[in-house]
Amino acid sequence: MEHNKKKLHHGAKWLFRIRGYFGALFLMIFLSWGIISIIIIMGKGIVLVGILFYIAMIIIIAEIYARMSYNRWFYEFTNDSLKLERGIIWKRYSNVPYTRVQNVDIHRGILARIIGFSSVIIQTAGYSYTSRGGAMAEGYLPAVSIEGAEEIREFLMKRINKNHQGL
Repeated sequence: MEHNKKKLHHGAKWLFRIRGYFGALFLMIFLSWGIISIIIIMGKGIVLVGILFYIAMIIIIAEIYARMSYNRWFYEFTNDSLKLERGIIWKRYSNVPYTRVQNVDIHRGILARIIGFSSVIIQTAGYSYTSRGGAMAEGYLPAVSIEGAEEIREFLMKRINKNHQGL
């Protein structure tokens, strides 16, 4: 494996876009209670314009989120660890040493199968906890090519076997 930063599969934009739709929908509902009331009071013609504006804002926010998330997610395999870099406003840097890797799973949901990518879940001796609560894999690559996912799994499994044989 090379030692340079890699980007996710371009299909990751769809994952981020869908996440952005839900986030933007929630944000717009939260922020627009008063605006919707005013639009309804003003008349039916304004309601249609308001609904179209509302939908356009959700799409715009989701697209901005998807592009920014995709452009700011990198991973790199070094001699001794997997390094992850991600985040739009707050950057998060993770380092997953190969010695802690216990298993590598490849997941392909329906969207991933349609677009042609895989998610790689790298399980370690200790799980990472999210800010929302709950455990998740420390090494998570949401979208890599199908061939790339298989290469990553083979590479990491060889590393795991070398570590176990060295004990």
